Amino acid sequence: MKFKVPHTLVLLFGMMVFALLLTYVLPQGKFETIENEHGRSVVVPDSYEQNSEKSLLSVWTLFTVLPRAFADSQGIIFFVFIIGGALAVIKSTGVIDAFLGKMLKKFGSKPQILIVSSMLVFSIGSSTLGMAEEYLPFITVLIALCLGMKMDVMSAVGIMVVGYGVGYGVAAINPFTVMIAQEVAEVPPTSGMWYRLILLIPFFLVGWYHVQKYAIGVQNDPSKSLMNNVENNQNHQETAYPKLTKMHWIILILTFLALSLIVYGISAWHWYLTELGAVFFGLTVLVVIVNRINPSEAAKAFGIGASELTLTALLIGFARSIALLLEDGQVLHTIVNALAIPLQKAGPELASVGMYMIQSAMNFFIPSGSGQAYVTMPLMAPIADLTGVSRQIAVLAYQFGDGFTNMLVPTNAVLMGIIGIAGIPYDRWFKFIIPLMIKFWIIGSLALILAVWIGYS
Repeated sequence: MKFKVPHTLVLLFGMMVFALLLTYVLPQGKFETIENEHGRSVVVPDSYEQNSEKSLLSVWTLFTVLPRAFADSQGIIFFVFIIGGALAVIKSTGVIDAFLGKMLKKFGSKPQILIVSSMLVFSIGSSTLGMAEEYLPFITVLIALCLGMKMDVMSAVGIMVVGYGVGYGVAAINPFTVMIAQEVAEVPPTSGMWYRLILLIPFFLVGWYHVQKYAIGVQNDPSKSLMNNVENNQNHQETAYPKLTKMHWIILILTFLALSLIVYGISAWHWYLTELGAVFFGLTVLVVIVNRINPSEAAKAFGIGASELTLTALLIGFARSIALLLEDGQVLHTIVNALAIPLQKAGPELASVGMYMIQSAMNFFIPSGSGQAYVTMPLMAPIADLTGVSRQIAVLAYQFGDGFTNMLVPTNAVLMGIIGIAGIPYDRWFKFIIPLMIKFWIIGSLALILAVWIGYS
């Protein structure tokens, strides 16, 4: 019987049960905390003390903690809904389909330009707007273009998956990953962007080289294709896409201006979730007016877009429940202390790498970036304080672990959807992506060590 990975909500509920059981068996204790110069509560190294008496949580807490977790996470949950609705309205104008389709068609006869430009667009979309599922319709376009240039479907999927994987791994302002992780870690939103933008260059170049080397190799010698002897991988037809109009360009410009306003507002006016949600909602209203969309149709699109992120909102709530159970059971600091001891002995450089490896492993069980942030960052933030690593570096380690590993783990629904459409068996995809993953693990580790050396915060 073939093993099937349970749904992510099932995994998270199982982790909630496990967290409750941990509160029964682990010693209770806590660190002393102080307020630093930024007004953030941080733990004091070597201050952990066990409680003299132990109080146990009721089993009933397993069920009451969930609504508490949703209430505790309401700011980011409602922000996610607004983002989903806004993107759906923008997408309903056809601008995303038109822009991607136009670009793919324009460079369809130039393989090198097609590869680098497509990967760059996918990276930027994921780095800024957190796009992933939105790319699924374009895999058939890429496949048709790659097959027409005597490459294979693996080349097409590599362009898309590696592009968006790099975008997530070193995201600038991805609202579903970096901003949530920074919120949980009590780090200013979008802070540290300069280093992530610099890191985008080497990671993108390594990813691009991996994809291009394979694709051109197959073009020159079809026997090198990893898709040889796989049936039904040549039967993909190009899909139609709308034309890119002047109105589409206006919407693209408005979206760019909105993102620029967000970045400036955060840095100059200390904006956060309320203001960011307001900008995205304002952008939605502006797009409706400029594009003369029927308000009722826009409202339907907004509702559908928000509803499509209901699972993401649920994952945030379930994930937050795990941390609340550990906090209520007074064992969160016990776990932090146990994890921090070996990392402290290793020093801050190796501690940051250790965080990266932990986050990479966790992504198999929690492929949702926002869900993983809520599960792991409550642990990693205080560990960062104890090991001499800035919380900004802890967030970066989370980004690396979540974003890059999205290209590998079979629990990632987007990845499995893309290779499913392309008809690529997972074992063939694994052979293609694992050499790149090893490079990313090495480069990511070096980037984290460098971050420690330069005092990245």
